[in-house]
Amino acid sequence: MLNVPSQCFPAPSSQQRSASGGRSKVPLKQGRSLMDWIRLTKSGKDLTGLKGRLIEVTEEELKKHNKRDDCWICIRGFVYNVSPYMEYHPGGEDELMRAAGSDGTDLFDQVHRWVNYESMLKECLVGRMAVKPAIPKGSHEGKKVLNGMLPKSPVTDPLPKEGPSSPSYDWFQTDSLVTIVIYTKQKGISLDSVIIDHQGDSIRAEVIVKDYSYLLHIELCHDVQEDFSVRVIENVGKIEIILRKRENTSWKCLGRPLENDNSLIPKKDRGLCYRKCQLISKEDVTHDTKLLCVMLPPSTHLQVPVGQHVYLKLTITGTEIVKPYTPVSDSLLSEFKEPVLMNNKYIYFLIKIYPAGLFTPELDHLQIGDFVSVSNPEGNFKISRLQELEDLYLLAAGTGFTPMVKIMNYALTYLPSLRTMKLMFFNKTEDDIIWRSQLEKLACKDKRFDVEFVLSASTSDWNGKQGRISPALLSEFLKTNLDKSKVLICICGPTPFTEEGIKLLHDLNFSKDEIHSFTA
Repeated sequence: MLNVPSQCFPAPSSQQRSASGGRSKVPLKQGRSLMDWIRLTKSGKDLTGLKGRLIEVTEEELKKHNKRDDCWICIRGFVYNVSPYMEYHPGGEDELMRAAGSDGTDLFDQVHRWVNYESMLKECLVGRMAVKPAIPKGSHEGKKVLNGMLPKSPVTDPLPKEGPSSPSYDWFQTDSLVTIVIYTKQKGISLDSVIIDHQGDSIRAEVIVKDYSYLLHIELCHDVQEDFSVRVIENVGKIEIILRKRENTSWKCLGRPLENDNSLIPKKDRGLCYRKCQLISKEDVTHDTKLLCVMLPPSTHLQVPVGQHVYLKLTITGTEIVKPYTPVSDSLLSEFKEPVLMNNKYIYFLIKIYPAGLFTPELDHLQIGDFVSVSNPEGNFKISRLQELEDLYLLAAGTGFTPMVKIMNYALTYLPSLRTMKLMFFNKTEDDIIWRSQLEKLACKDKRFDVEFVLSASTSDWNGKQGRISPALLSEFLKTNLDKSKVLICICGPTPFTEEGIKLLHDLNFSKDEIHSFTA
């Protein structure tokens, strides 16, 4: 039997929307939109040419299917006939043909790793690559029951020497509590490095250790309460997960290891985990942008690190659609809005609604109390880039403002070295400016902060800056007080904006180490 790939998206190796620029789109013919493709996949038409059969595909067979009207591509061991999808691909037919008749996994990851290809192409699934399983010498099954001690042999292949030491875990109990202790062997582990989901009788804890992911995944031997607590001892890298027993009985073992338990692999190779979050508030920010707040389930511990994003997943006409969004704070300063919610259980999003789009109208139609699936955090921004920073410059266009929100709050609150923080915010009109009054109040309140608004379609009564990103605007904006000050420039907006901005920054002699780009 073939194992049809799980429809939990995006792809396991998803990363922050690439810092080196986004993918190019080509104009699609009339009737070739994403919704048109979804309709075609629901039509019952045979898109593989195999009349519903799934086959095993050899390398020799794959190589034969390398033409536009007969194009097979392998992604992560599964083969798809993408010929019917050619005219619907936003990146154009030529991009797909680069992987025709071959393994396109690496190319796919370079261009758009987060795209939910498994759902988009599920009706195009030909089958699985025929490969001989490689059995490592000395491999054997792990223990069936955990007694608090780790299996002596690693679950995964040995890590390269430059990787971190593999964590381990143990457990102990009292009459009413069970405490699982993870020893990461790394200093500086924080609460936002730990993601925990307690679902039914299982517990899944993922710990981010540098660029690696350590997973604890156990079916518990007895019932516990839904909620739990987490404690991190940063100076020794120890994590404690405290569970409350439903019955005050003594446990003879912790439970049974589940898939990938006690594994340490590169973070990009770990599949994302989703949990259903409840929409609890929705308010207008501009004429087309809304602030949404979702609540994590009580059985989840998740904090999104500064500069990282998550994926929101909705099922639309039977197809799972996934889009990346960067969480924001509920406001720029707490006194502008009374904090009525516990921060750690709520995630806020500033989302622009595109009436002709597929995903955001569905998101906008959600009612208070409805659910949306939220993934683990993803991204390559490191908070260490802000340490000892003196000058921080932020270039944002439209909703490219969203990654800047938490960066601004963090910098003004936790960076004693910060001398100046400046935001240049590009929009079409005054009505498009997100949180304008809050930004202006923040500039008045904190003398380290300054904001400049730039409009590309201003009215005659606009007295501020006009135009698009340009050498003249940037050279004036990026003046520093000291020649050798520690500088970071963050940029986010539509792909053309970001690419042009990075080019101009290099022309102004800023190095790669002084620039971090996000893609809106």
